[in-house]
Amino acid sequence: MTNTEVPSTVNRALNPWARWRGVAGGLAVGAGLGLLVAFVGDVRATPALLLGLLALGTLAGAFRPSRWLLFGGAGAAALLCLLCLLTPVLRGPLSALTLTQPPVKADAIVVLGGGVNCGAAQLESSSVARLLGGLRLWQAGYAPVITVSEQSGLIGPHNCPKMSVLERELVRELYGAGGPEVLTLPHVTTTRDEAQRVSVLARERGWRRVLLVTSPSHSRRAAALFAGYGVPVVSVPTFESRYDQSLQTPSDRLFALRTLLYEGLSRVKSALGGTPER
Repeated sequence: MTNTEVPSTVNRALNPWARWRGVAGGLAVGAGLGLLVAFVGDVRATPALLLGLLALGTLAGAFRPSRWLLFGGAGAAALLCLLCLLTPVLRGPLSALTLTQPPVKADAIVVLGGGVNCGAAQLESSSVARLLGGLRLWQAGYAPVITVSEQSGLIGPHNCPKMSVLERELVRELYGAGGPEVLTLPHVTTTRDEAQRVSVLARERGWRRVLLVTSPSHSRRAAALFAGYGVPVVSVPTFESRYDQSLQTPSDRLFALRTLLYEGLSRVKSALGGTPER
């Protein structure tokens, strides 16, 4: 057998750099997946999860079958992301997440929690948008009571200001003593918790209908969760504060993709018996 006839497996064995290139490529893919998970997963993307993705990518890159599977999956995901960023293809799926109903007279306005910027001790834009949406309904005379949510602290920093406290402060700044009656839903982590708390209030106070205020992409899922607890709701979503829903720019489409992935994963998690996201 001549030198030119050495089997390819031997050539690979004689070339250790092939495996190291695979390891480096796997590490790069793992880092890319970590960035995507950090962007989509928000506070739930823990350092341990991100390090785990790096380790899995590196391990998969070390072996040829898993390397091709990893690179092929990453390539398909990249093409899908490009399609979403370069075209308004996400408009339809976003519209399917939204449930908008005309407001009617009700017993209470339920403002679902959005989030808090813990370092700045400020409400996130989604929280402000939801609260303002609820206050507009109160000003229009649809209901005399507004509920806000107090996060449990199970997710995010433990010293984070309570969302309900910040929302009450904003209501006082806007209306002083002439504002609406504000009730707090205590110790909530998810939308399911909020639905359960409102169902208890509805029984105690004899509420027969509530107006549900949340972000558009969250509205259909939230209404379904409340209906599951026997709470008659009218879904009146507020404006979308994080991006323009017409999806004219790649940045708007990027945040819309984040929303769709978040909502989709929440539905999968719920179907598998886990607790849906907030």
